[in-house]
Amino acid sequence: MEGNRLMKHLMAVVISLGLFLSGRVVFCQEDETDTSVYIVTLKQAPAVHYVGEELELELESSSVLSHKESSGRLNKFNKPRNISRSDRRYSSYLNKVHDSLLRKVLKGENYLKLYSYHYLINGFAVLVTSQQAEKLSRRQQVANVILDFSVRTATTHTPEFLGLPVGAWVQEGGPELAGEGIVIGFIDTGIDPIHPSFSDEISEHTFPVPKHFSGICEVTSDFPSGSCNRKLIGARHFAASAITRGIFNASQDYASPFDGDGHGTHTASIAAGNHGIPVVVAGHSFGNASGMAPRSHISVYKALYKSFGGFAADVVAAIDQAAQDGVDVLSLSITPNRRPPGLATFFNPIDMALLSAVKAGIFVIQAAGNTGPSPRSVSSFSPWIFTVGAAAHDRVYSNSLILGNNVTIPGTGLASGTDNGTMHTLVSATHALNNRTTDMGNMYLGECQDPISLNKDLVQGNLLICSYSIRFVLGLSTIKQALETAKNLSAAGVVFYMDPFVIGFQINPTPMAMPGVIIPSPDDSKILMQYYNSSLERDGLSKKIVKFGAVASISGGLEANYSNTAPKVMYYSARGPDPQDAFLDNADILKPNLIAPGNFIWSAWSSLGADSVEFQGESFAMLSGTSMAAPHVAGLAALIKQRFPNFSPSAIGSALSTTASLYNKQGGPIMAQRAYTKPDLNQSPATPFDMGSGFVNATAALDPGLIFDSSFDDFLSFLCGINGSAPVVLNYTSLNCGISTTNAVDLNLPSITIAKLNQSRVVLRSVTNIARDESYIVNWSAPYGVSVSVTPTRFFIASGQKKILTVSFNATMNGTAASFGRIGIYGNQGHAINIPLSVILKISSNSTNS
Repeated sequence: MEGNRLMKHLMAVVISLGLFLSGRVVFCQEDETDTSVYIVTLKQAPAVHYVGEELELELESSSVLSHKESSGRLNKFNKPRNISRSDRRYSSYLNKVHDSLLRKVLKGENYLKLYSYHYLINGFAVLVTSQQAEKLSRRQQVANVILDFSVRTATTHTPEFLGLPVGAWVQEGGPELAGEGIVIGFIDTGIDPIHPSFSDEISEHTFPVPKHFSGICEVTSDFPSGSCNRKLIGARHFAASAITRGIFNASQDYASPFDGDGHGTHTASIAAGNHGIPVVVAGHSFGNASGMAPRSHISVYKALYKSFGGFAADVVAAIDQAAQDGVDVLSLSITPNRRPPGLATFFNPIDMALLSAVKAGIFVIQAAGNTGPSPRSVSSFSPWIFTVGAAAHDRVYSNSLILGNNVTIPGTGLASGTDNGTMHTLVSATHALNNRTTDMGNMYLGECQDPISLNKDLVQGNLLICSYSIRFVLGLSTIKQALETAKNLSAAGVVFYMDPFVIGFQINPTPMAMPGVIIPSPDDSKILMQYYNSSLERDGLSKKIVKFGAVASISGGLEANYSNTAPKVMYYSARGPDPQDAFLDNADILKPNLIAPGNFIWSAWSSLGADSVEFQGESFAMLSGTSMAAPHVAGLAALIKQRFPNFSPSAIGSALSTTASLYNKQGGPIMAQRAYTKPDLNQSPATPFDMGSGFVNATAALDPGLIFDSSFDDFLSFLCGINGSAPVVLNYTSLNCGISTTNAVDLNLPSITIAKLNQSRVVLRSVTNIARDESYIVNWSAPYGVSVSVTPTRFFIASGQKKILTVSFNATMNGTAASFGRIGIYGNQGHAINIPLSVILKISSNSTNS
């Protein structure tokens, strides 16, 4: 989510519409006339769980196939073909099943079916009363009835910072070929199709649409014919749930794939925007932009909107369609508005739909959320989803205010400085009110939003001081309007000081068409105002100001500076451990999986994007959030998929995780900010619960050496291992839990997290060599209070072969604080595999015996 949304969500009281249930629905008492959207899933399997002959048999038993079709069924000379995505007969059949069920159960009653889900989950979204929903829940073929819930939305330099031009892009044939043939799907706020980042005319190289993709582009007045091309190859929108609530505003939200917000355009460009697009904002040039996989294709599934965010029913429909269309990578810069209650966080319609997407071979990335730095704040829960936190990269824009008393105050703002360091008189807006201003006590007059209330004679040629209050955070006042005021009054520049009530809000560097600076620190703002007030000369009797004595100059903020302390985990980036239920019990699963650049990211902006008012009318914007980090990984995943077409989603995630960096540019540990206020003064070395496996290493991920692989069946076995989950698993997947189940600790993940170590635990991990024959040695550091041993400590592994590693944990002391370690596996061909270890509760054998 963009930086200017971060504080809004921290201050707002979030009222969630979500009500997750373990297998059946629980109803609240309400008026019969009240209708709501419910997501209903059926016990019959969706299309993705059928392959080839199985689906033919299901269709035949359902009397969907004609006699002629059934007579041509598969025989022993024909191999089963995977028809689950390309054959729409089963989709049509399930649609009829849904309609038939609704007609029977709600005969003669009013209802509105919004969607039929059939590829990833079998079910539908319907607008009904709670009594009607209860009727549906009692039907034998119905698995779950869940109240719809709300969700929210969670570059010019980052390719260089990630080493792409001299690393990963070179291995893929350069930016002209990086990502070619791979389709990235985006569940977001849409896209601006006319932006040059999405043109297919940038390169002379042929740009074919991948044959495996079958999506379409909607055509509306907002998204006319020709909006799509060989780069932007799919675009749809999903808003049925929002429309039924009466909150959809077509003039602002656009009933089309067009992006009226800006967020979707921004994220799509980060992952897959064209290479070498000039970034010009407020008349200033900031270099050239490129996506991580500039040659990959984009398919957009708009399910979130500027006015209200989004709803799960629409998001699930978007996910279902994206999988059916054939995307290779799916990026979600969105998170639920609340932690799912019920048996486990993993059992919710979005995560379960994404589990089926993984079965379909789609690598799924989700933003971790912007609710950090508190523990258990992560909003992406499931092990089949690759969760990304936000880190700062090394490029920073900063300017400063030099006071007449030789004090320099650091600030921010993408603006030029005053000419040659010339000192100008400082005049506060509250002291420049004209005689026509009647409401002299209005505290908001100091925000410079109304030029009529200010005296031009006092402001002209001087630096106008404006207050940056909570109204700016809420969008009620804007920097753009203050700049317009200053321009109308012929000010030499603008200085914004921070109201002390604005705590912990990160201000993105804001474009200014005139000299300007924003002082983001309340303490530094006090220094400015103390100097200013002490320099005022007043009449001894009337106390009126007779002279403004304070002077200052502004140094420019258009040139980037580069920091050696990057990367570091941003304070807003959500943290682990991963909560497995509403009681905040810790899951044996590491979240986030990784961190990637998410702070101050330049990327494309919609021509009508209105979410960040400071960038309205611009073609690029600089935003911050885990929303910006997730598409970085989506683009890099496309590069891995291009190089290793047969990699499973888990193998792609393993390649990204095991090769991640643990160090900043200085060679020191990656740091994590731990407070909203003065975050750089409140930081310490990052743990796996801050950064997962570490900071993404794009080039190393293309040559991981060893991978940890997990399948859909492994994840299903994990879900079945949760106490009481068998009926819930059956309801969501139509699959029965077998006798054999898997604990989360035993999933073959490229990390080991043990929420409760009771004396000892043995964990197995299987690695597969996808490189040449190689010999490896194993080293490790144990978490505090735990002894660790790994066998074997040395091994040879041939190309394509597997090796089992046995990791033994023993608690050596009692403790409730999480402690961390690492396993490093080093090959003689240069491969280095990093496995983070996390242990929370520790119970030693001594305490048990006593």
